[in-house]
Amino acid sequence: MLENFSDMLSRMLFQVLGDELKVESVQIQSGGDINMAVCAETNHGDFFIKWNEGQYDDMFEAEAQGLKLLRQATQLKIPEVFGYGKLDDKAFLVLEFLEPSASDDTYWARLGEGIAQLHQIKEDKHGLNHNNYIGRLNQNNSFNGDWIEFFRENRLNTQLGLAIYNEEVEKDFVRDFKRFLSKLPQIVPPSEPSLLHGDLWSGNVMSSTRGSAVYDPAVYFGAREMDIAMTQLFGGFDQRFYEAYDSNYPLPDDFDALVEVYNLYPLMVHVNLFGANSGYLGSVWRTIKRYI
Repeated sequence: MLENFSDMLSRMLFQVLGDELKVESVQIQSGGDINMAVCAETNHGDFFIKWNEGQYDDMFEAEAQGLKLLRQATQLKIPEVFGYGKLDDKAFLVLEFLEPSASDDTYWARLGEGIAQLHQIKEDKHGLNHNNYIGRLNQNNSFNGDWIEFFRENRLNTQLGLAIYNEEVEKDFVRDFKRFLSKLPQIVPPSEPSLLHGDLWSGNVMSSTRGSAVYDPAVYFGAREMDIAMTQLFGGFDQRFYEAYDSNYPLPDDFDALVEVYNLYPLMVHVNLFGANSGYLGSVWRTIKRYI
């Protein structure tokens, strides 16, 4: 079986590199909730390869585009994209393999500086010139010049609609959520479009032998508060990250009071990924009730 596995990876590498590499060993990696992922050690270096059974044919193209955008915009280490494609029934992506390392005293500060650098890349409108994914869910990046409209329609209302379609929410929740959306212009301030990682939680950052690294993005231009708020979910980042970020690109004074509002989007994504009984729906409801 390992021989067949190695042969598949060799064929993927040949498709994107044009070279016949010998896969000498394979190390299983975390690939998220829908992808398989490995480090393929070859006679010409190591490669990170992930794939799925092809039900998300455009996912890896969108991820590749996002990684290339990030590589152009920040000093952080972003894995190089070697290519993507389809082999038999499998869609796949081949990236540079980043070797993990123990974090030193500069890791969090460099991460904060790098994200501040990223957020200073601006665009005229919120969104992106293509849609992509957050997890396995489609992310609608249709351009909008108004942040509040973009946040309401492209992020929150889209996730509400999906939760309704999947029968994850009851009528009372839908009523309250729609009331909250109607009040959003009085809650959230305007914000200029910054280049965002889009899925900036602790599982998508690491200390590597090449420096502070980020990966698995869901890139778009939007309010930078979205990225920083998300860093406070699922365990949060070290305080040194926030100090370095704020010294390079200070956040608005009202940010701390609105963190839970910005995090409604990733929490609703988790409702739709893992179901209403996963615990995230209660957090959403508690937040919106404070404003209605």
